Amino acid sequence: MHIELTEMLRCPEKHQEEFLVLSTVEMSGRMVAKGLLGCPVCHKEYEIVQGVVEFGGISTHHAPPFSTADPLTVQALLDLSGPGGYVVLVGSAVRYAVGLASLMGGIHFVGINPPLDAEELPILSLLRSQDTIPLRSAIARGVVAGAEVATSRWLAEAKRILLKGRRLVVEQEHVPEIAGLNRLAVGQGLWVGEKLDG
Repeated sequence: MHIELTEMLRCPEKHQEEFLVLSTVEMSGRMVAKGLLGCPVCHKEYEIVQGVVEFGGISTHHAPPFSTADPLTVQALLDLSGPGGYVVLVGSAVRYAVGLASLMGGIHFVGINPPLDAEELPILSLLRSQDTIPLRSAIARGVVAGAEVATSRWLAEAKRILLKGRRLVVEQEHVPEIAGLNRLAVGQGLWVGEKLDG
């Protein structure tokens, strides 16, 4: 996990958002290879093991990619320009990280519940969590969700972490309606929406 991502993390328990406290055991450059995150509200602790933050209770997705979209298409649909900030990739969509990074320099990618073969990289932090995206609200410049997480719960979480006016790309054409998320386009195995509210 990139050390600067610490400021964007939140405890997945249902309470107000507070900054987590990081204790590092092993670092590799700016990446935390081993450590512990603590919540000052509920006092839960979360381990960082081999660079992956374990928020608990999830089996990593084995689902095959649903869409045949390439990183160039996904980048165009996200409609991002300029460096900086975070793009969140959920489930099997984590596979886009390297391709998107080559097209979108200066953006850090956060992979939630990555496939088994995904590896932490200087441009990619990996988190595992059972049923929430353990990031603070309104911090992401874009979110890409794999088909296997195209459910009301995960899409509501994706909308929560998006900045107003930013886009969600889902590798599924038929997705549940989420209040405050405006559909922009559907086709070729993809759904694109924009966050309307703050």
